Amino acid sequence: MEFASTFHVSLCHVVSVLSSRVRAVEYGELAGLFFLQSVAAGSWLVPLTSVLAAHGLAALRAYAYATTAVAAFVSPLLFGAMADRHASPVRVLRWLATGSAVTASLASWAVERRWPVLAVLLVIQVQALFYSPTGSIASTIAFSRLRNSQREFGPVRAAATVGWMVGCWVVSALSADSSTGAGCVTAVVWAGLAAFTWLLPNVPPPASTGRRTLRELLGWDALGLLRNPDHRVVFITAALFSIPLAAFFPFTPSHLEALGFRHTASWMSLGQVTEVMSLFALGVLLDRWRLKWVFAAGLAFGVLRFLLCAMNGPGWLLAGVLLHGASFALFFITAQIYLNERVEESWRARAQGLMWLMNYGVGNLAGYLGTGSWFAACTRAGGIEWSLFWAGLALTCGVVMAYFLAAYRGKRRGPREPK
Repeated sequence: MEFASTFHVSLCHVVSVLSSRVRAVEYGELAGLFFLQSVAAGSWLVPLTSVLAAHGLAALRAYAYATTAVAAFVSPLLFGAMADRHASPVRVLRWLATGSAVTASLASWAVERRWPVLAVLLVIQVQALFYSPTGSIASTIAFSRLRNSQREFGPVRAAATVGWMVGCWVVSALSADSSTGAGCVTAVVWAGLAAFTWLLPNVPPPASTGRRTLRELLGWDALGLLRNPDHRVVFITAALFSIPLAAFFPFTPSHLEALGFRHTASWMSLGQVTEVMSLFALGVLLDRWRLKWVFAAGLAFGVLRFLLCAMNGPGWLLAGVLLHGASFALFFITAQIYLNERVEESWRARAQGLMWLMNYGVGNLAGYLGTGSWFAACTRAGGIEWSLFWAGLALTCGVVMAYFLAAYRGKRRGPREPK
């Protein structure tokens, strides 16, 4: 009996060790997935303003960033529906990463060779169609493999933040902040991500049940999620909050340069410091606070970020950049966790796709075009009135925060799955 008891304890210990090692490998795979996806995205989107300006395409800045918003109206829901119903999300991501690598190379070539403006914009638009859904698909893969998304998603998602920083550092280390070398870095990393997906286990989609309508094939049935009052408030707030946020990457590098900073891609990565800290703290916050107050904290940091930028001094601007990460993580990553917890499994890829559409489609399209017009209004013969520019964005964030606090109730009403 003593031998049997000892053997049982030893067996349990071995199983526990093996299980912990399996989980460690799983976390490593998911962290690697997020890391590579963000290195690829950050090494292109952050220096894009400077790259275009250096090649005589400064006037294209707002429209180039708006291509991501245009793509978000199509790609995330379409490929989210595919991942929910037709193909493994891992395979979908592999196709998208491969297409992103090819089109990133082509976009860099077009800018370097000074193609006509409309041709450059068209190539950048095609590239955006490929990379736009990758973030939501990566999140879908991660959520499908995590046991407790509230506690585990934040630390795993922190790898994406580190990846974004590394992408910025690599671009600056290669002195490619204003050269098409940034696009070459992006293309190589996208190709690496496509290869990395072969190491990931497939996540099979739910079994198909009958023929699908065109609306379902395109993923537009996900709009049924808006019938739930709290879902609707979260989606609308995300879209509205993305409008002022859209000004951060196109215009902050210009403000940094105006204040004498160089290697702006590296300085912009400061925002990821507080993002990493917030992601590791997110599990504790979600345990102790109501979701409403975690969302509200993210919105409040957004207001404070732009107020600090409006002080128009080197230290103040860097402080605003630093707070960007905390604002982003506490609102947008919490929104992803919210959807994973509140939406039925068979709808989750489309729910994440719809969030991507609201953020990077509706919000960013209005944001890039609207803040571009606001920037023009704040431009004078003697230079840019940066204090006025950022203060206007802070006011916008304050209005969005007031709407959220008044409208969000934090109660589930009706079925979790759209009818």
